[in-house]
Amino acid sequence: METSSPRMTAGPREAQVNCSPAVAANAEGEEIEVLESTDVLPVAPEDYDPENSGFISTERFRDLLAAHGSELDPHKLEVLLALTNGNADGKICYQDFVNLMSNKRSNSFRRAILQGSRQLKGCSLRDEVGLGLSQRLVRHVAYETLPREVDRKWYFDSYTYCPPPLLILAITIAEVAVFMYYGFQLDRLVLQVSSPSFLKSPLPYHPQLRAQAWRYLSYSFMHTGIEHLSLNMAMQLLVGVPLEMVHGALRIGLVYVCGVLAGSLAVSVTDMTAPVVGSSGGVYALVSAHLANVVMNWSGMKCQFKLFRMAMALVCMSVEFGRAVWLRFYPPAFPPCPNPSFVAHLGGVVVGLTLGVVVLQNYEQRLQEQSLFWIFFCVYTLFVLCAVFWNIFAYSLLDVRLPPPP
Repeated sequence: METSSPRMTAGPREAQVNCSPAVAANAEGEEIEVLESTDVLPVAPEDYDPENSGFISTERFRDLLAAHGSELDPHKLEVLLALTNGNADGKICYQDFVNLMSNKRSNSFRRAILQGSRQLKGCSLRDEVGLGLSQRLVRHVAYETLPREVDRKWYFDSYTYCPPPLLILAITIAEVAVFMYYGFQLDRLVLQVSSPSFLKSPLPYHPQLRAQAWRYLSYSFMHTGIEHLSLNMAMQLLVGVPLEMVHGALRIGLVYVCGVLAGSLAVSVTDMTAPVVGSSGGVYALVSAHLANVVMNWSGMKCQFKLFRMAMALVCMSVEFGRAVWLRFYPPAFPPCPNPSFVAHLGGVVVGLTLGVVVLQNYEQRLQEQSLFWIFFCVYTLFVLCAVFWNIFAYSLLDVRLPPPP
């Protein structure tokens, strides 16, 4: 059967029922173009029925592969086997099959199919033996962050530690260096914020110095004390480094910086008289995006003790957030200047649950190809612009009484 037949060119519902793996797999280049130009989508969930659902069971699909495997390109067969073995729902969507066979699924699978330079191993990634330490680390990261076995297989086979995940490590080292510098200068490691010279640094955000634009980002390198730094550093390394290994420094850096900026701007809008320090905006953006991704793909996430790990992450976030709230309303050491605000945490969470989730949802798809990414990015940009105008005009219009500059 050729793609020009009524079955291949018919509507989505008919194509979902009549198309078989052997037919699409034997399609030539021009036939693949027909597949790519045909909007074949599963019907809505409410329209499903047992006879025309747009899904095929993994058992039936595996039988078809066994019967027609000799007719398929071996590299495409490896991808289809990986899709079958890694499916946790017991069924395969027709659209997933079409995307794989028409090379629309992702850039990496397009390279794997067309070049044939790497083959995805047929067995489960957990069953691989004889792995070195670095390979076991990559496998662990794959199961920590990716919900589909077919994604984990490709990531494991293609990851080369080049470039290495240095962004989060560099940020953490810089934060520790700044903390140690001011620790020796102020002769204080716990509750440094209570020192008269703490806010005199050029790094923290202070409402009287909001015209110094760099402070909206540089405040993330200052922390109120070793307890503040330790909690942020632990979450930053445990979540940020694996995410950077999978998604790259560009994506993780984007989420982190957007969280930091949103945190300081949220403070300037909602807690107008308070300063802010700490990397919680960026850290909470990464952690909340990762946790939301785990929840949305719960059945596919195969990380060990995922419920326990999620509970521990929420406990750490709650403890750190509770500490920030307590410190904010604790009597300030130097009135009338209040203690640092906790609103930056909430700004980071909002960024993580919106922009961050979209960035982490598909580790292979380019950001410029995701319409939802542009929607959230435009909303975020609009928020930044509104906050900038707020900082320029609102303080004088509202006649806000600000604490004296440090």
